Amino acid sequence: MEMNKILSSLSYFSVLFAGILFPLIVWLAAEDIEVKGHAKKAFFSHLIPLIPLPILLFSVFSELIGGDQTTTIPVVFFTSIVLIIILSCIVLVWNIVKGIKVLR
Repeated sequence: MEMNKILSSLSYFSVLFAGILFPLIVWLAAEDIEVKGHAKKAFFSHLIPLIPLPILLFSVFSELIGGDQTTTIPVVFFTSIVLIIILSCIVLVWNIVKGIKVLR
């Protein structure tokens, strides 16, 4: 197999072992345009589960500060956790599928 295909697929598979770091390094260090493209796609796909993180942090800090005791803060907290879990599972499956497609 070509080294370019291996690097491209490892960028997707890194969701299992190196997260955001490996595709970022490959994206910055690779010379081949195709490898850079796959690493960039993998990097941004690994960032998708972090989208609800600001909402989660806001709900945690609102609960710690203890402003008005409403029931919406725990709902937002648990909803954002569930959303992070769902997005993480989708990203995991998508990256594995893309990594296998690159190897073919």
